[in-house]
Amino acid sequence: MTQQIVDTELAFTHQFGNQEQQVLTEEAIEFLTDLVARFAPQRKQLLTARQAQQQKIDRGELPDFISETNSIKNSDWKIRGIPRDLQDRRVEITGPVERKMVINALNANVKVFMADFEDSLAPNWDKVIEGQINLRDAVNGTISFTNEAGKIYQLKPNPAVLIARVRGLHLPEKHVTWQGEPIPGGLFDFALYFFHNYQALLEKGSGPYFYLPKTESYHETAWWSEIFSFTEDRFDLPRGTIKATVLIETLPAVFQMDEILHSLRDHIVGLNCGRWDYIFSYIKTLKNHSDRVLPDRQSVTMEKPFLSAYSRLLIKTCHRRGAFAMGGMAAFIPSKDAERNAWVMDKVRADKELEANNGHDGTWVAHPGLADEVMQVFGRVLGERSNQLEVTRSQDEPITAAQLLEPCPGERTEEGMRANIRVAVQYIEAWISGNGCVPIYGLMEDAATAEISRTSIWQWIHHGKTLSNGQQVTPDLFRQLLKEEMQVIRQELGDTRFDSGRFIEAASLMERITTSSELIDFLTLPGYELLN
Repeated sequence: MTQQIVDTELAFTHQFGNQEQQVLTEEAIEFLTDLVARFAPQRKQLLTARQAQQQKIDRGELPDFISETNSIKNSDWKIRGIPRDLQDRRVEITGPVERKMVINALNANVKVFMADFEDSLAPNWDKVIEGQINLRDAVNGTISFTNEAGKIYQLKPNPAVLIARVRGLHLPEKHVTWQGEPIPGGLFDFALYFFHNYQALLEKGSGPYFYLPKTESYHETAWWSEIFSFTEDRFDLPRGTIKATVLIETLPAVFQMDEILHSLRDHIVGLNCGRWDYIFSYIKTLKNHSDRVLPDRQSVTMEKPFLSAYSRLLIKTCHRRGAFAMGGMAAFIPSKDAERNAWVMDKVRADKELEANNGHDGTWVAHPGLADEVMQVFGRVLGERSNQLEVTRSQDEPITAAQLLEPCPGERTEEGMRANIRVAVQYIEAWISGNGCVPIYGLMEDAATAEISRTSIWQWIHHGKTLSNGQQVTPDLFRQLLKEEMQVIRQELGDTRFDSGRFIEAASLMERITTSSELIDFLTLPGYELLN
């Protein structure tokens, strides 16, 4: 790679071609540099604080509500407000910022498209830059795509509202450095999307809206609040122009939801139940607690007490503060087989009815083919209303830390372990090949579900758990099953696809992160080293 220094303190490892020149203009780089210089050092402190908190839990403490913020929790206050075009969010679709996906998602029968620079995008340089161009063109209404067969995709009138999800606090952008270190990926995503789109968004009655992932404490959202306020001041915008929805997808964050809302009260519009990452975080956070080991991934459903408590507490907390409580992801993919598709729709319907009846204001789907069904579910519950902010759940008994941490019963099976291996290997292979969102066995998998698959096995090994057939889960058993399941993957995909892919590298990475003595926090960090 050629080292190119632009006339700022940022260093770029790629030479600028036509696409980079569209996105990384002199003014955009100047804004990005301002953000990095001002806010990157604090990010380091926040990540260090995460590690310190995790070390306490590793030594035996359990997460809990914090007492020093009781004045915030016990006083009456509301968030600043919710823009008109975000008042109805009953169905949101998510997906990577790839051109065809952006068009199809914005055209789907949904209210919002969450365009994802995070878990469903493998962030190689070209895809990140192309993603910014795709969103700019979508905001301007000029986006189109022609496939190899000549089919043209274009935006329909009245597309869904666009929200961009930036990368989490832990993820760097390795192709841009400041003072010799990679800059925060989330700042890169935020700066460029905001800079290129805020004027056009505001002119059409919308605004710069964001999803913030992987938050672990209110100190982290306070950091984002400072970034948003600094940006508004820099561009002479009223306070609260930038709006954010925060994903509650880590176990530490569920104990600080009031504080998170308060820290971002000028900018926040809601919280979201990021259920798959939340399950992953439950495993990761409680990794040393042998009494909290989860069973097969397939049996950890939203009916389980610890997940039900999480959903109900999120609704109660949000609605008390005038914020939306968004539901979780339906990862199913519609099937061309009528019998299988009926089963899929039954599963999705039951899941979404539970969310709507609990009081969620909206929910997520991963595929446009689910949108009509889920729209009907929320339509039946909402009626003439746009949301359910009046559902306070004030009659609920207080939800305790013990309920949020309750162990989850269920079997650990060899079949479940084998399925985890196949899903994780295939997802890692897709990710390091540049595809962060991939259909596997009828589910749209992203990084979160692969994380559950590999951390479950790590935890079973770590605590010497046994499967339902009596076998103890050891590194040797894992390696044996990995070898066997690699052959299954080869048979399922065929020799050509297998040999032309990166499955051997994926299996090697899977083995390394599953048998390591210390749990690797995110598979995307070592995976990022294998991306261009």
